[in-house]
Amino acid sequence: MKIEFVDITEQDFEIIKEIYDYYIENSTSTYYTEKITIKELKEFIPFQNKKYKSFLIKAENECCGFCYISQYKKRQAYDRTAEISIYLKTEYTGKGIGNTVLPFLEKVAQDIGISVLIGIISGDNENSIKLFEINGYEKCGHFKQIGEKFNKILDVVSYQKIIQ
Repeated sequence: MKIEFVDITEQDFEIIKEIYDYYIENSTSTYYTEKITIKELKEFIPFQNKKYKSFLIKAENECCGFCYISQYKKRQAYDRTAEISIYLKTEYTGKGIGNTVLPFLEKVAQDIGISVLIGIISGDNENSIKLFEINGYEKCGHFKQIGEKFNKILDVVSYQKIIQ
């Protein structure tokens, strides 16, 4: 399957919202419990940012998801570190696309001077945990019982990879 990455444009936020809304309503991949607006999406998905990048993921010219590199914290000492996120349409999960996305994001991060990447994952998201582990990320944090969604108490785990 041929995977391409395209910079996100203003027009792409409708499909991004559709994908993200699915995860809000059906999973613990995000801790939002109610749908959010496009304006709110733009608050955490870097859009037209000189440093931090966001991309549509296309498989055979069809949008299958989105991914992005975002600022870890708004303090200069953290500028060597970034957080990465990947969201795929459900029909594209489990097809190995994440194994193409992570190395791509790592290369983009290296090109902008990022040395450490972090993935923040719901503790019950076994597929994402497995994806990060397979790609050389190490578990570096475990926050117990800090979220609640669908009447379930949730942990959050952090994975990191030093890329430079």
